[in-house]
Amino acid sequence: MRILLVEDDYRIAGIVKTALEHDGYHVVHVPMAADALAAPQCDLVLLDIGLPDGDGLTLCRQLRRDSDVAIILLTARGDERARIAGLRSGADDYIVKPFSLGEMQARVDAVIRRARPRGTGIRTVGDLHVDLDRHTVVVGDTTIVLARKEFHLLALLVAQPGVVIERERLIAEVWLRPGPGTSRTLDVHMARLRAKLGDAVRVETVRGVGYRILPARRAQPTSQAVT
Repeated sequence: MRILLVEDDYRIAGIVKTALEHDGYHVVHVPMAADALAAPQCDLVLLDIGLPDGDGLTLCRQLRRDSDVAIILLTARGDERARIAGLRSGADDYIVKPFSLGEMQARVDAVIRRARPRGTGIRTVGDLHVDLDRHTVVVGDTTIVLARKEFHLLALLVAQPGVVIERERLIAEVWLRPGPGTSRTLDVHMARLRAKLGDAVRVETVRGVGYRILPARRAQPTSQAVT
């Protein structure tokens, strides 16, 4: 599990990094907004709002626009207006400084738990193998890299192959706070998921109801005349 820590105070960063690594997380620390945008893909971002080269809320909106990574804001601004602004910028949670390490670790665990589907072993549909514990997707011998919400959607589909999963359920379980445009966002994520899975399986749209996953159709052998 990879965490990106964006914090310009090296003392705080060192304490947080040590605590999270003690819990088994791999933590990458960067002090600047520009470094965060250039950092490799991670599972969660711990983001300080006050950064030397930019506003953390603006960075949060940029990250949310380009990715569905889980985000927790770290800030000294604890009033209600600041909290609302942080959550509306796309953050999953908000921690006010000063905070205890125990609270931070509990909030990190909770956000990651909500963000990722519960593991129940390996599910197979045709040539597609989804490991819900390791959060890996393999088609044949090829590992497919999915974004967090793409994996969550796939996990819901492969849990019941052939069964139509209603749009409302998908939205409720994958987007914890759905907004007016979430229905369209679901369609976009499904289109990306189809593109990444290729011909390994069929992700079918049942218009007005939801989606289902089925094994890929196998080509029928061409019949030949026997002479």
